[in-house]
Amino acid sequence: MPRAARSKPWGFIALAAFVAVTIALLFAFAPNRRAAALAGGLPETAPLPDSVTKATVLVVGDPVTQWVFEHLGWEDKLPFTLKWAQITGGPDVTEAFHAKALDVGLGANVPPLHATWVGLPVRIVAFRERRDPARHPSFVLAIAPKAGIRSLADLRGKRIAFSPSQVQGQIVLQTLKALGLTKADVTLVELPSSIGGDVYTSALASNLVDVAPIGSGIVADRYLRKFARDGARTLPHPDFRDDAVLAYVPLDSLRDPGKAAALKRFVYWWGRAQAWQQSHPDALARGYYVAQQGLSLADAKLILAAQGEVMIPRRWAEPIAYQQGAIDLLAPQMGKPRFDARTLFDPRFETIAADGFAAEAAASSGP
Repeated sequence: MPRAARSKPWGFIALAAFVAVTIALLFAFAPNRRAAALAGGLPETAPLPDSVTKATVLVVGDPVTQWVFEHLGWEDKLPFTLKWAQITGGPDVTEAFHAKALDVGLGANVPPLHATWVGLPVRIVAFRERRDPARHPSFVLAIAPKAGIRSLADLRGKRIAFSPSQVQGQIVLQTLKALGLTKADVTLVELPSSIGGDVYTSALASNLVDVAPIGSGIVADRYLRKFARDGARTLPHPDFRDDAVLAYVPLDSLRDPGKAAALKRFVYWWGRAQAWQQSHPDALARGYYVAQQGLSLADAKLILAAQGEVMIPRRWAEPIAYQQGAIDLLAPQMGKPRFDARTLFDPRFETIAADGFAAEAAASSGP
């Protein structure tokens, strides 16, 4: 009996080890299974189909574009079914892609890199940027009230909020590189940022971190309104771009011929929506930010003023170089493999959003 009692734990441990190895193998081969599942669909080298019906459903997470489409009745112009999801921010979009609950996500340039690194193949189908990113940066560095930081030279030894799966992480690492610092010279506090910046501003106000990259415009303005009297401030980050906004999709959506045809049309109208927003700032401010989001008109105008003029490049050479720079910076810092940024872009879509942008800009400037 004593011998039998001793053998039971070893049997349990062996079973547990078998289960652990099995789970590990499942995760190890998940990308291969996904690739195999996608292999039977529309090849990436095939032209985008034109045929699509209302039976095809395209799910998009882009609240501002949603408002434009609904305001102008553009959904009625589409031969497929367009559904909107209130899913924004890189981590949430990646989760929705994994769950097959979303076909199009909107974000900055880092989430598609992170999705690739976690084994989720995605493709960029549209790319938007600010015409003057130096005067209209997307982010500033916010300083906690008690941090004692007067300039970027004071960052050494400080606690900096860091989100490796979002563009805020790139901004932190790029700032350190520009200052000649490494991760060892500061304390990175891993903290995913909410889309509105509340997580970071709360951490700053509570002096849980000393520095955090937060959105320029309304987020930074609200932070200073509340806490400048206590010593809070903002500083511009070093001279680099942070303004990319892109639409990206899971590869399995592109493998579906109906969804691929729907995406071809949607990206064109997405480009038109970006131009319409720029040509109608007052309607956007009052209709979306005030009526729908509950902001004051002054705050709505601050958001649009901080963004400045946007554009959609007709060629992707510079966006690809922009993404490659991010990959080359982030990969070694986060222990991820470097890869060719060109593989992120679906060249079949290169001019489509720009065509839509140009068409709407021409229509808005007409008599």
